[in-house]
Amino acid sequence: MGEYFKNLYRIETKRLQNWDYSVPAFYYVTICTKDRKCCLGKINNDYVKLSEKGRIVLNFWNDIPKHFNNVKLDDWIIMPNHVHGIIIIKDNKDFGADRRDRVYPVSTKNKFGYVKPKSLSTIINTFKGAVTRKCNREKLKFKWQTNYYEHIIRNDDDYARIKKYIDNNPSNWQFDRNNPINIK
Repeated sequence: MGEYFKNLYRIETKRLQNWDYSVPAFYYVTICTKDRKCCLGKINNDYVKLSEKGRIVLNFWNDIPKHFNNVKLDDWIIMPNHVHGIIIIKDNKDFGADRRDRVYPVSTKNKFGYVKPKSLSTIINTFKGAVTRKCNREKLKFKWQTNYYEHIIRNDDDYARIKKYIDNNPSNWQFDRNNPINIK
């Protein structure tokens, strides 16, 4: 197929090759609105004032663990045009243990078209779809960017750095690379 389309429609993944994104780990994600449109809220005095769409995002973000019993949410923030969050995929049998320093096995690549249940991509795509459907039912035209950014948190220093970044994101909005004034 690559020869037929001469790789015109191939989008390279930024995902870690051969990593099984359903294994227990701490994952940092960033999900952006389509064209980074600032429709989820506004920054006012270093705080985020959510719009109606932003409140829908908030409700569905908080509902993720209700739909995925292998997930716990850690720090997160909804910004005007994106969401940052730490999603913890846990072992159902031993949730509660700190799993950040553990090394997990990698799996072979999934077959084309196979969606792994309870994987990070399933969680994110389910969340994005639910938000989009709700907004559109409410006549609030809304779209997400097609992909999302993810990072596997590998140790306590990485975790602390990301938590600090999330906590400080509203006060650093003017410098944020997702802020439309900084996008070239």
